[in-house]
Amino acid sequence: MVFVSRPRILVVGAGFAGVGCVRHLERKLAPGEADVTLVTPYSFQLYLPLLPQVASGVLTPQSIALSLRRSEKYRTRIIPGRAIGIDPAAKVCVVRTLTGEIVNEPYDYIVLTPGSVTRSFDIPGLEEHALGMKTLAEAAYIRDHVISQLDLADASDDPAEREARLQFVVVGGGYAGTETAACLQRLTHAAVERYPNLDPGLIRWHLIDIAPKLMPELGDRLGRSALKILRDRGIDVSLGVSVEKVTDDQVTFTDGRVIPTHTLIWTAGVIGSPLIDTFDAEKVRGRLKTTAEMTVPGQDGMFALGDAAAVPDVAKGGDAICPPTAQHAMRQGRKAAQNVIASLRGEPLQPYVHHDLGLVVDLGGKDAVSKPLGIELRGVLAQLVARGYHWSALRTNVAKARVLVNWLLNAVAGDDFVRTGFQRGRPARLKDFESTDAYLTPDEVRTEVRRAGAGRKTEERDSG
Repeated sequence: MVFVSRPRILVVGAGFAGVGCVRHLERKLAPGEADVTLVTPYSFQLYLPLLPQVASGVLTPQSIALSLRRSEKYRTRIIPGRAIGIDPAAKVCVVRTLTGEIVNEPYDYIVLTPGSVTRSFDIPGLEEHALGMKTLAEAAYIRDHVISQLDLADASDDPAEREARLQFVVVGGGYAGTETAACLQRLTHAAVERYPNLDPGLIRWHLIDIAPKLMPELGDRLGRSALKILRDRGIDVSLGVSVEKVTDDQVTFTDGRVIPTHTLIWTAGVIGSPLIDTFDAEKVRGRLKTTAEMTVPGQDGMFALGDAAAVPDVAKGGDAICPPTAQHAMRQGRKAAQNVIASLRGEPLQPYVHHDLGLVVDLGGKDAVSKPLGIELRGVLAQLVARGYHWSALRTNVAKARVLVNWLLNAVAGDDFVRTGFQRGRPARLKDFESTDAYLTPDEVRTEVRRAGAGRKTEERDSG
């Protein structure tokens, strides 16, 4: 009797793309047709666009952490760990589990959706002093940090220290940076009413970006509207400017200005996960090059999508690549699952094609700008569209209920501005949250796979 194993499908990452792929595989694979495994360091899918609202206290962290166990509970095996290397020749993914154990996970088909990490530059002091806004832990940390600056300023008798504690710098004029600055400025504006010894005029928020326009994807008119909203609130927006150097108590801009501050939030773009650098493959602007069908050229059984992949935007002619947005990632996940199943069954693969449905930018309160289906909206109507879109995109009814209750409670009762102690008395760096130093080099991956293979052969001889 000859035992024939089922094809092994390995999905790496539980973001929009990865979860979308797994859910579609669950629905469309016939029972016993394939084994599906999901590798993720977290037990939830993070609804990333709402992170600024967690940082500002409008939403609780749990409300945007969508449990994987609520839906991926039938045939998918979940490995709680981080993929740190891939050997495409051996068809093995190297995983470091939560306990630190190294596991070699073989596959027949692999779907890479490891997402992205914050893009940093060789700026003196940046890695040591900047805070990111890419993970749930970072959002919770930043909220604690900002409130602690108000507490420390309130307790200080030194005018210079007060000034530094009450100035905040956000770098990056894209969606993440703009929404972060807008939401956190509302947090400090509301919180200062609970600090009678603090002068509200001392609180200053700075938003800077090297680009000449704020959120250029919105178009000139909506971009100008967003810029006016921010400046009317007192946020100092500087375009065509970047950071020259950072210390623990000041930031120097490239235009020569020196801002005394203990808060630098870095949101100046993203780059594909370091996982894609653990094997040899062509990159496009820091993302893994793929075909329109999301296969990786030259790599058998490998698909890539989401933020880490440069998927051609066929809807725009194919010369451009799909932007790293949740809208594309969710739809790519479904199409990738269809193509994996087609590969299993010997059927032709289909290209990913999606026409952008528009953009929404929530600036907190009643302020927003949106462009659904090319229609430009501002104010309350834009806010309803933005929040309606995010609410409908949440995957579970429990998450929808939590978010809706949080929005209503915050609108009626406001915030208590409580620090949870997340900082634990010590600073944290970008790589502490995003684990960018956890990955192997291509040579280390091959060595680990060979070592594990030799170990298995020894065990087989001993047992024989």
